[in-house]
Amino acid sequence: MIQYLDNIQHKDSKNFFLIAGPCIIEGEDMALRIAEKVIELTNKYNIPYIFKGSFKKANRSRVDSFTSIGEGKSLEILKKVGETFNIPTTTDIHENEHAALAAQYVDVLQIPAFLVRQTDLLVAAAKTGKCVSLKKGQFLSPESMKFAVQKVTDSDNQKVAIIERGNSFGYTDLIVDYRGIPTMRAFAPVILDVTHSLQQPNQSSGVTGGRPDLIETVAKAGIAVGADGIFIETHPTPETALSDGANMLRLDLLEDLLQKLTRVRESIL
Repeated sequence: MIQYLDNIQHKDSKNFFLIAGPCIIEGEDMALRIAEKVIELTNKYNIPYIFKGSFKKANRSRVDSFTSIGEGKSLEILKKVGETFNIPTTTDIHENEHAALAAQYVDVLQIPAFLVRQTDLLVAAAKTGKCVSLKKGQFLSPESMKFAVQKVTDSDNQKVAIIERGNSFGYTDLIVDYRGIPTMRAFAPVILDVTHSLQQPNQSSGVTGGRPDLIETVAKAGIAVGADGIFIETHPTPETALSDGANMLRLDLLEDLLQKLTRVRESIL
């Protein structure tokens, strides 16, 4: 996956790479505005960048939770972001048939944590020939991700990465075990999903909570132990976001974070 990014942009970068964008595609103007701002920053700090936005959310806490502005419309927006700024894009898929569909619009197919053991879904994603990023289930050990990676590589696709997003810690919290990052790097490049690691799921209200005040702490630690990439959901106004606003980073805080993470990266090279 890193080699794939090197072929797209920042060929001389020794920095971590960044996956960032809104939790879900809320509209074209917002997606383009977020991408434009993040690209301005990643160009400034020489950080390879993949734009992220879900075209549909299936794993919702409540039946009335927002899921999509329309699958086709969202995918077209993702395609426009990629073409407008000449950057790779990614979205998550939840059903086997979504693999071939989304592959027509994005460069990286993301497998959600709750579905990473679904063999048919992983194989369907791999068979598209696109990069596949596998979110480690909150219930899985780092060592067990070897087998998820093998499902992709055994399907004749070597473009695979692992996303760490924390382990279940009781019923309503997550915690990152940083020992798992070097363990999983033996299998594939590892990306630390900072904002989802700070979720507080299963709240009594049915709306997921979060600890965005700890984003910098978790991200710095991830870079320090050798994560290849960082995953951050960001939004101009998280309090109005249609999904996962409680754990997202406000867009105007991103530059300060990237500057600090770049310094951490430089210090360990």
